[in-house]
Amino acid sequence: MQFQNIIGQKNTKEHLVEMVQHNRLSHALLFLGKEGCGALSLAMAFAQYIVCEKVNGKQETAGPSLFGEPEPSIDHGPWTDSCGVCSACTKAQQLVHPDIHFSYPVITRKTGEKPISTEFIKEWREFISIQPYGNVFDWLQFIGAENKQGNITAEECNDINRKISLKSFESEYKILIIWMPEYLTKNGNKLLKLIEEPPPNTLFILVAENEEQILPTIISRTQLVKIPSLTNMEVEAALELRASAKVEIAQQIAALAEGNYREALQLLQHAENDWQVTVREWLNLVFKRNMDGQVKWIEAISKEGREKQKQFIQYFIHLIEDSIRLRIIDKPGVPSPYNDFCGRFNKMCSIAQQEAIADELNKAAYYIERNANPKMLFHALSIKLYHIINNNSLILVN
Repeated sequence: MQFQNIIGQKNTKEHLVEMVQHNRLSHALLFLGKEGCGALSLAMAFAQYIVCEKVNGKQETAGPSLFGEPEPSIDHGPWTDSCGVCSACTKAQQLVHPDIHFSYPVITRKTGEKPISTEFIKEWREFISIQPYGNVFDWLQFIGAENKQGNITAEECNDINRKISLKSFESEYKILIIWMPEYLTKNGNKLLKLIEEPPPNTLFILVAENEEQILPTIISRTQLVKIPSLTNMEVEAALELRASAKVEIAQQIAALAEGNYREALQLLQHAENDWQVTVREWLNLVFKRNMDGQVKWIEAISKEGREKQKQFIQYFIHLIEDSIRLRIIDKPGVPSPYNDFCGRFNKMCSIAQQEAIADELNKAAYYIERNANPKMLFHALSIKLYHIINNNSLILVN
């Protein structure tokens, strides 16, 4: 993967290139960025940049001609991206370079099994080719985890120690990319000495989303590289160019995704779902206390997958934000498809009530991620919305 294939992140790319060109490369880096920002893709592009033969000036030439023809010119750089065509780049792009290793959460397929990452390398290569911006939930479902928890096991840490102890095969550097070190738990203590005092020309790249869930002893041994979320314009442009989305749809989805390209792709996949109609129906049923209608509505939303339920809630939250924005600026500055809903919703609820509803929706999204029963969740949420709309919001907030 090359830097040019990654959405946005111009400043981060330049910073990484300068680290190599100015010989300021630390032996352990922590790429920290929220879901959908492209942190894993950046780590892979950075690894490819480091092993690239043209970047290192090690690409073989044909040598002088026996018949007096001019020698081919060699571009010595400075290179701001890997060439993408040398032997090292070709292998790195296919995730088969012998000096670039990967570690990631895996599952136990059989009782008593002690899995390690290399046992899932075939699935890993396929997953990255299909979902380079996917999150850990996508990965675990891809390998058939269902309700099983992912883990970076103690056996994996032992295997890492073994791999790193070996000499590099082709490149000057030996690189290990650890995706989601949050899943290391106490097993990470096995890697502390190795991360602190690695063999020469060894590079660790840890790619994480939540700094609080990583062992402090690991964080203290790494150099932090913060990966910012994408801008709405970057997400919008990527949807149009990469996913062939229409301009209007790309604009709406980019506003909903809030810098998360993975979420944007999920929203685009379900763009045919008219969430606004669903929100209107739900609010009307709640406001009119139509219990039979609520039961049918909850039955329908409960049959949707967890991802669709999250998207629906995020869409509702976005509508609330636009309603508050419209109320404050007092002019139609939100996209036209939202104006009618936002105007009606502002007549129904005060800002305090809208904030209370958004708070409850955020809690619901949190519980959905943790496999809450959808029927119970949406029943409880409907009751809370009724009391908030009827101006009993303070009881719920407090």
